[in-house]
Amino acid sequence: MVLYKLEDFEPNYQDNFDGHDIKGLGVYTQGTDEKIGTVSDVLVDEEGHFRYLVVDLGFWIFGKKVLLPLGRARIDYNVDRVYTVGLTREQAEDLPEFNERQTLDYDYEERVRGVYRQPTDYSPVGASAALDPLATPAALDPLAPLATTPTYARDSYTYENEPSLYGLNEQDHQTLRLYEERLIASKRRQKTGEVTIGKHVETDTARVAVPVERERVVIERVTPADAGTAVSGREADFREGEVARIEIHEETADVRKEAFLREEVRVRKVVDQDTVETQETVRREELDVNSGNLPVEER
Repeated sequence: MVLYKLEDFEPNYQDNFDGHDIKGLGVYTQGTDEKIGTVSDVLVDEEGHFRYLVVDLGFWIFGKKVLLPLGRARIDYNVDRVYTVGLTREQAEDLPEFNERQTLDYDYEERVRGVYRQPTDYSPVGASAALDPLATPAALDPLAPLATTPTYARDSYTYENEPSLYGLNEQDHQTLRLYEERLIASKRRQKTGEVTIGKHVETDTARVAVPVERERVVIERVTPADAGTAVSGREADFREGEVARIEIHEETADVRKEAFLREEVRVRKVVDQDTVETQETVRREELDVNSGNLPVEER
């Protein structure tokens, strides 16, 4: 496995980092926030994958440079800092010094890896997963010590054998959930009023014309044709007190009232369909990516 300096592998690497340079970033211990040095260089493999950060331990051990595997580093893009994951001062003292003129062969890297494999004070969570060559970074706690020192073959070793050292640590695999608000339309039935329907009696004066008949007596005196003709004594019958009677009748209006059905009123309800539009301010979370000094690919 051949390692290259980042600048030798890609002279214009800063173009991929928006003009920023990862070299020169301060290196701090995670948790205590103690500055231990600065990043002086980056080593990449044949495919350009980051494998080591070259850290100048000037704040811990003056003049000593060591290799920090990428899996034991966490880059905070917001403050341009690099945090070491589980690196102690004792390990820093045991790490072989990095020399640019020295050949970085398998034996040298094994010396580096041997220090980081040493058990520390960390909780032994994930130790068995670290020994599994097929273990993924998500299944591995980079802070967990190894129960035993693993052995690898020189000719078959790959960086994927130890994701705790060369895989992105869990803090670089965090999941952000983006939320948004939506308008959920529903209907609520409510009473808007009441309609009362009843009846009352109104009075009015009705007029009706009824034709009636009335009888009256008409007395006519006429001269008979044989007037002046003498009659016999038998015919001339003079009677005292003779009276003629005739009944007189008339009609009067007889008015009575009867109730009739005039109309029928039916009361029912109908439902009218309508569309009511309303608006409300809703919120949605969008992702802000600050790439800092590293390239970010969104999928």
